[in-house]
Amino acid sequence: MECRLIVSGYVQGVGFRAFVRDTARALGVKGWTRNLPDGSVELEAEGEAAAMAAFRRRVGAGPGWTEIEYVLEGPRRSAEPLPDPFTIVR
Repeated sequence: MECRLIVSGYVQGVGFRAFVRDTARALGVKGWTRNLPDGSVELEAEGEAAAMAAFRRRVGAGPGWTEIEYVLEGPRRSAEPLPDPFTIVR
């Protein structure tokens, strides 16, 4: 399974991308994450169904020091292979 997520709220400058990367790697999910100019964080991810379900839950809840307002989910924008291991794009 694969997806693209946009996470909005207090998610930039607080270690959220590192949390996403570490969560993905722990679950065996590949992909990338990056900050967007509007203050949200974008990511594309791919993994087995159970891993992706856990990944979505954890990303949607975020770590305790962030404030997630909402998460938008949609299809990936590119057919390019995703990085493995999961990476932060700057």
